[in-house]
Amino acid sequence: MTLCLKRINFLRPTISLILLLFLFLGCPPLHAASDSPDPNISAVINVPAAGEQSEEAGSVPVTAAEKSSDEYGNVTEEAGSVPVTAAEKSSDEYGNVTEEEAAAGEELRIADPIEPFNMAIYHFNDKVYFWVWKPLAHGYKYVVPEEVRGLFSSFYENIKAPIRIVNNLLQGKPRFAAIELAKFFINSTLGVGGLRDCAKECFGINGRYADFGQTLGKYGVGFGFYLVLPFLGPSSPRDGFGWLVDWTLRPTTYVSSEWFSPESVGLYVHEKVNDTSFHLGEYEMIKEAAIDPYVAMRDIYIQYRTKLIER
Repeated sequence: MTLCLKRINFLRPTISLILLLFLFLGCPPLHAASDSPDPNISAVINVPAAGEQSEEAGSVPVTAAEKSSDEYGNVTEEAGSVPVTAAEKSSDEYGNVTEEEAAAGEELRIADPIEPFNMAIYHFNDKVYFWVWKPLAHGYKYVVPEEVRGLFSSFYENIKAPIRIVNNLLQGKPRFAAIELAKFFINSTLGVGGLRDCAKECFGINGRYADFGQTLGKYGVGFGFYLVLPFLGPSSPRDGFGWLVDWTLRPTTYVSSEWFSPESVGLYVHEKVNDTSFHLGEYEMIKEAAIDPYVAMRDIYIQYRTKLIER
């Protein structure tokens, strides 16, 4: 019995070492960042899902740098001719709608009956971003190495698999639900708890993004009206409700007996800070390139969500 326990104690670290060697040496380099197209992923900063662009890319394209701005960074009349070019991004992991595609679509409108309220929340979120969120993300980026932040991104994407599985099923796409389930098992095992996206990096398996707001849109539920949420940014009653439903599908929601607990909210905040650390400078680019940042954010959001539902 004693000999058996000694063998088990010897095998445990050996197996762990083999898994770690496979994880860090056997797979391609880590993802630099999450590619989630979740529109709420840019919490606080009011930016719908944005592509991977380095902070250095914050040099404003075209002539946007020549314009002047008001207190909130809004473009003044002198800069009215500046084109909006900041919506450039590449395709994401799930092959979903990019901002470039969204911007290329036909002009879409959404009712904005509570614009004064939305404007107030927009400016509130803007201040929170520049005064709190951005410095926090900068400090986090400085302290935490990119490789570690990449591990966190993969981990958070993996544990959100139930959202994609359930909503793909609800949208009548069982094949993608099965793919997401397979990704979850591969990443949870070979990917050591989801720290690596081995399903994609080792086997070339790509999933399909899905959320409950998108599912409602697939069933014909309209936006309702434009709504800017504190800290979360652009939304609508439909997508706001969808966010709450998706929250129930996040495993991190159940780290405590309470639906919204300090633990679950803290993990959510860390996820967003970690993601923002890869996208610093993008919000500023959009603001500086837009004639009216509030309208630009609203248009990008509605076009992005519409294209996501059409797919």
